[in-house]
Amino acid sequence: MTWPHYVVGETERMSGLEVIAIDGPAGSGKTTIARALADRLELAYLDTGAMYRAVAFAALRAGTDLGDEVAVARTARDMVLHLDRTSCVVDGVDATLAIRGPEVTSAVSVVAAMVDVRVELVERQRNWVGERGGGVVEGRDIGSVVFPEARLKVYLTASPEVRARRRAGETGDVDVAAVAADIRRRDAADSGREASPLVEADGSVTLDTSELTVDEVVEAIVALLR
Repeated sequence: MTWPHYVVGETERMSGLEVIAIDGPAGSGKTTIARALADRLELAYLDTGAMYRAVAFAALRAGTDLGDEVAVARTARDMVLHLDRTSCVVDGVDATLAIRGPEVTSAVSVVAAMVDVRVELVERQRNWVGERGGGVVEGRDIGSVVFPEARLKVYLTASPEVRARRRAGETGDVDVAAVAADIRRRDAADSGREASPLVEADGSVTLDTSELTVDEVVEAIVALLR
């Protein structure tokens, strides 16, 4: 789907939708589990983190000063984004690999802390779900801000060691200590930002995935829905 700039959706308009909110820090298993859960429930799946990465990619590509919040917010509003499970196209450019690269990874926490960027992307996220009648949505503020009336809110976590090993495996990085340091940096930035910090949303269920398989976590979430 290609997103233009939408009018802000009201939270109340979202309350009747079948939304499963999956939040948690980097390396907690959000993406893998949210995808598997969406398949199990036959619901649409949205990775909101990829949207923030897309804004960072667009800003870097345009040479925008990341310290200029007005300019970055303008980039977010003007960005034409096509995002699905296998690809991310930003303003007609295939950014699937680039949004996971080190340059974007280093910039995304700065971009994600900007209030006007978050306002824009929350609009897009709500409209995405509204058009589909629901979905499994993963991120860091889904249950707390984007869909506080979600049918189920799950906060995934794992030990720092497990999270570092998982993220290193995803990126192919052999320096697990460096990955762990980057995760700590992201945790501090995401939890400490003023706009929509990473928190366990009211009414959410916390699941520690450290010693669980993907199937076991999915089964636990399905059981909660029952």
